[in-house]
Amino acid sequence: MSVRDWDAASYDRVSNPQVEMAAAVLDRLPLRGDETVLDAGCGSGRVTSMLLDRLPDGHVIAVDSAESMVEHARAALGERATVLCQNLTELALDEPVDAAFSNAVFHWIADHERLFERLAVALKPGGRLVAQCGGKGNIDAFRRLADEVAAQEPYAEHMRDFVGPWNYASPEDTEARLAAAGFDEIRCWLQPWPVEPGDPLEYVTTVCLGNHLEALPEELRAPYAAEVVRRSGEPFTLEYVRLNIDARRSLV
Repeated sequence: MSVRDWDAASYDRVSNPQVEMAAAVLDRLPLRGDETVLDAGCGSGRVTSMLLDRLPDGHVIAVDSAESMVEHARAALGERATVLCQNLTELALDEPVDAAFSNAVFHWIADHERLFERLAVALKPGGRLVAQCGGKGNIDAFRRLADEVAAQEPYAEHMRDFVGPWNYASPEDTEARLAAAGFDEIRCWLQPWPVEPGDPLEYVTTVCLGNHLEALPEELRAPYAAEVVRRSGEPFTLEYVRLNIDARRSLV
């Protein structure tokens, strides 16, 4: 599957919900302040900057598969972080890191077995993985509505074969995959997190419907997104369900 590129500038504007989610995840990551930490899926760099604030004597290796995100993060972070363009399922670092952090990323990756294997290799023995992503049930109602609109003309002829890229895993499946990849002290759980974006249309166009829009010709993209938002009603609310992940790379 080809990697979707993003409108990094738009994401930087609308990603307040992801930043709020990330703050809670960062609070779960114990840091002295001198570690090297992997940001697995750094996006535009907003959350990476928050991580850097907790590492006054440390360093961040920020990785994203979208070139526009990597360019935006490099410009925003400068020499404060090493920013790499890599797919996380093919992650290869020069040296293992002390800890790994990720926010709102893993649900974009189909192969979680491979993902966790590469993260285990990237971590020093005993290194912590603290992450959050979309989990089982995430924005189910919104995705059903998007499918309903896609099934109608003039969109249907372009979207009959559309398959979304999301992998909203359960805690139980995730715990088993982490254990198989070489992690222990594993804890995974779901957390409802409803979101009311400040600009619903820009938010869903950038974050939720990007893959849908790529399947449509240019002239149908804006009408499709507007119709999905219209049918969602007011106040526009996305019923996010977050999958929280805490684990440790095994010492053996």
